[in-house]
Amino acid sequence: MAARARKSSRPRARPRRPHKSKREIRPRRPPASRPRRRWRRWLLALPAALTGLVAAGFLLLVATLPTLPDPAELVAGEGARTTVLAADGMVLAEWQDRGPVRLRLGEISPHLVRAVLAVEDRDFFAHPGVDPRGLLRALWATLTTGDYGPGGSTLTQQLAKNLLVGRERTLLRKLRELAAALYLELTLSKEEILELYLNHVYFGAGAWGAEAAARTYFAKSAAELDALEAAMLAGLLKAPSRLSAFVDPAAARARTRTVLRLMVEAGALDAATARTLAERPLPVVARRGFARHPLARVRRELAAALGPAVGERVVRTRLDPALQRRVERLLATHVAARAGVEAAAVVLDSAGFVRALASSDRAAVRDRADGLRRQPGSAFKPFVYAAALEMGLAPDARLMDRPVRIEGWSPRNWDGRYRGEVSLEEAFALSLNTVAVALQERVGRDRVIGLARRAGITAPLRPLPSLALGTEPVTLLELTRAVGSLVVGRRLSGRLVVRVQDGAGRVQWEVEGAGAPVVRDSTRRALRRLMRAAVRYGTARQAAVAGADVGAKTGTSQGPRDGWIVGFVDGMVVGVWVGRDDGRPVPGLAGGGLPARIFAAIGRVLTDGTGGPQPDPP
Repeated sequence: MAARARKSSRPRARPRRPHKSKREIRPRRPPASRPRRRWRRWLLALPAALTGLVAAGFLLLVATLPTLPDPAELVAGEGARTTVLAADGMVLAEWQDRGPVRLRLGEISPHLVRAVLAVEDRDFFAHPGVDPRGLLRALWATLTTGDYGPGGSTLTQQLAKNLLVGRERTLLRKLRELAAALYLELTLSKEEILELYLNHVYFGAGAWGAEAAARTYFAKSAAELDALEAAMLAGLLKAPSRLSAFVDPAAARARTRTVLRLMVEAGALDAATARTLAERPLPVVARRGFARHPLARVRRELAAALGPAVGERVVRTRLDPALQRRVERLLATHVAARAGVEAAAVVLDSAGFVRALASSDRAAVRDRADGLRRQPGSAFKPFVYAAALEMGLAPDARLMDRPVRIEGWSPRNWDGRYRGEVSLEEAFALSLNTVAVALQERVGRDRVIGLARRAGITAPLRPLPSLALGTEPVTLLELTRAVGSLVVGRRLSGRLVVRVQDGAGRVQWEVEGAGAPVVRDSTRRALRRLMRAAVRYGTARQAAVAGADVGAKTGTSQGPRDGWIVGFVDGMVVGVWVGRDDGRPVPGLAGGGLPARIFAAIGRVLTDGTGGPQPDPP
């Protein structure tokens, strides 16, 4: 008890006072005073921020310089230049394997120079590579919206972005762009910067640089552009795809008028001339540039034969631009009423070179003539019959059209009928499947494959009983080349490139269009007789061309998914494919129908210049 009553020697803890918040200690200021204080802070911090920005820019410039190329290389570098010529010597395309086709500033129309400056950078010759007002606008947009891209880009900055620092949308990239632009201004003259810009800027439709743009949109050189054409090209720089006359003619016209107005404001064009030009229709585009798929094949042929390009080279082809465009239009017209159905065609001359390689949709990513393997159906039968003719059978030889069974498989004729005894010519003309399969077994599948290989088929061919009916996929170009080899008698190259010369005219590569013999002359003549019969009274009747020597073989794959016809019109070899890119069936499709009519239309173009679509027979 005593211990319990003893007072503790420790001092008692003071009672804790209630905590007073800052709000209780110091009254909150009215909200109206906060913006003034915030602006005061911004004003006090602005000099420091600008000083830091300048210092950071200087350090970034110093750090960026070692990563930038020698400006002398940018100005003088030409790369390996290739010029592709048509059969008549017309320039089909020009490119450089290390950059766009380069022109000196004096080789570019002054109209285009003035139009681009009026639209993109009116003060180009006055500023040091960076426009302070535009830079402040861009900086403000960056601080307020977080967008590092909009506004503030001079022509020099655009060049720096395209050539030196890339297009990534970050603040660091924008600062490197500024450093690179100052670097260009310090090391190159204004004229050199402008020349580089015009040679590297993108004008849409795959055209990089002024020369490519002039040829793509107007089929002329950059030196020949008039004021209206120049205004149209300068207007594309804002949005090359959206403002293209190929995509939206109305938008292109409106943008061209805007450029003409800006040229007047910049003193590059008088108002009366601008008003006159604004009332004119857009310049008629002579062509969109030659079809890209033939040119892509030219590139592949050059790379395979010569490797990487070095220096200047001139590539001569047998391509016929007028024929190419006519065939493209014919294909598009014939399939226009069939949704999702496409067509392709190949035209070779008797020397073995490609004269046209076309598709119904020239903008398609896939090359349907040279990049699409499909079952050719009965269009493969010329190899079976040619092998039989090589063994000694004659067109009048008698064969039996009757049911056959091979390795558990029984082919049927397309009409379900069996005709009994027929001649070799009749069996070919009527495309009798039973006779073709029996003939292949008689000749030997390996012999048929060997002949197809000699003629130019490179696709895998399995020795199946159904090989005679075209169940092994091929491309239209290789089938046309190979069947053409049989009817010409010598292996056709099917190439586009005829000759390659360097800048001094020395021949670097020359191609032999028709090579080693494929079949005997007697076989060639007999096969041509069979193919003429198919046009005269067989499955290819709709391929006839009045006044021309025509022979062909049709083919239809199962489904039907693909329709084919391959043959000759006088001295030319023609192949046509019709089908869908996705391989789905096309109701009513047959090689002797739409493909044969397209074949005939192309034949009329080749012989007399006509070739409009013909109506279906009653």
